[in-house]
Amino acid sequence: MTDAAMAPEALRTMGGLELAYVGDGVYELLTRTYLARHGGGRVGDLHRAAVDIVSAPAQAAALEALMPHMTEEERKVVHRGRNAHVHGCPAGCTVAQYHAATALEALFGYLWLSGQAERARELFGKVLEAAHAS
Repeated sequence: MTDAAMAPEALRTMGGLELAYVGDGVYELLTRTYLARHGGGRVGDLHRAAVDIVSAPAQAAALEALMPHMTEEERKVVHRGRNAHVHGCPAGCTVAQYHAATALEALFGYLWLSGQAERARELFGKVLEAAHAS
């Protein structure tokens, strides 16, 4: 895998769901890495802890916590992800939470594809801080 960034014009034309598709994997990887470093324990326990972090309601709360820390460009990406036409909504969340979760994933996908992995890690750290504070 390469950390080479995509061209800005290619990122501008990429849809919110495409960004969210990549961001889902990035967010999952950040979550699993965090849990492996700090959680330890059995794989089943790690999986349950990961589900608590990557669920749509948790991601919606994470997006809300990140809003004050985002740049204008990041807010535009979030807007694009939130307005993406999703096909259905999983059980256990509201439509609004699902749109917010898609927006968060779009942000993390954008950061990864634009070569801003360190910024993604920084924002994920803020998500964890907010989760531990509540």
